[in-house]
Amino acid sequence: MDLSTNYMGLKLKNPIVPSASPLSQSIDTVKAMEEAGAAAIVVYSLFEEQIIHESGELDHYLSYHAESFAEALNYFPQPEEFHLTPYQYLDHIAQLKKSVKIPVIGSLNGVSKGGWVQYAKSIEQAGADALELNIYYVATNPEMTGSEVENIYIDTLQAVKSQVKIPVAVKLSPYFSSMANMAKKLDEAGADALVLFNRFYQPDFDLEKLEVVPNLILSTNWEMRLPLRWISILYGNIKASLAATSGIHSHEDVIKVIMAGADVAMVCSELLMHGIGRIKEMLKGLENWMEENGYNSIQMMKGSMSQKSVAVPSAFERANYMKMLQSYKTHI
Repeated sequence: MDLSTNYMGLKLKNPIVPSASPLSQSIDTVKAMEEAGAAAIVVYSLFEEQIIHESGELDHYLSYHAESFAEALNYFPQPEEFHLTPYQYLDHIAQLKKSVKIPVIGSLNGVSKGGWVQYAKSIEQAGADALELNIYYVATNPEMTGSEVENIYIDTLQAVKSQVKIPVAVKLSPYFSSMANMAKKLDEAGADALVLFNRFYQPDFDLEKLEVVPNLILSTNWEMRLPLRWISILYGNIKASLAATSGIHSHEDVIKVIMAGADVAMVCSELLMHGIGRIKEMLKGLENWMEENGYNSIQMMKGSMSQKSVAVPSAFERANYMKMLQSYKTHI
């Protein structure tokens, strides 16, 4: 049974990759994930806000948007609240490279172009096999157009690609008026992979303190339907690798995203909730399903349920929407 796959030029033994999370903060835990069968690891993100005291450029970007209210800057964690400094983060990547054989993918979450480039180069120099740009951008300025938002992503990618030689993935949100066109632009700008999708954690209100508070809720498998749909649509239309993330909790979920056209399935919430042993269980379930259904390799499966391959391509568009609503039966 050949479970191997190719993700942005990295040859992986299987398609299961733990995504950026606190699990990667411990070298022993990463080693345990490797032993459980993880094919690669995405290290938790280095945030440009961690070096806020070093970057005058960052002040401009943070104060430019809807957070242009001065007190909003106090909402960001201060450097001492982060688990590791930027230098410790880079050393952590170097230590991981010495400790595991699987590819180590750095993750960078920035704001300013200078921050993206500087720390992308540093992560490469620390030994990372690839880099994931976690572009978390919420356009709240009513004067900013959709094109301007898209250009932030394109400019960031091109700036980083011009300075590093390792593969670069872009983790992006689904909030574009034309997702297919945005994917095409990123592909043409040199993205080696697209990671679909970033889960934007929405804030909540504390009604007693009358404060806006962060609220992290782990994913459920129904959230996988959004990346499943778009990977199915994008497969065969762009050259970049495709990674599915958000809502992958079982071997069935892995099978679905591979059939949609993904090269890898990124797992996070399932491991946080039920332990890293789930990697081994998911791989066993994947192998059993493939054997029972006559698949000898991941390559045989990949893209077999994409929009290009299914009998009714419109199922990914309005047809499925109308069929679903018409088939619902009320019990009133």
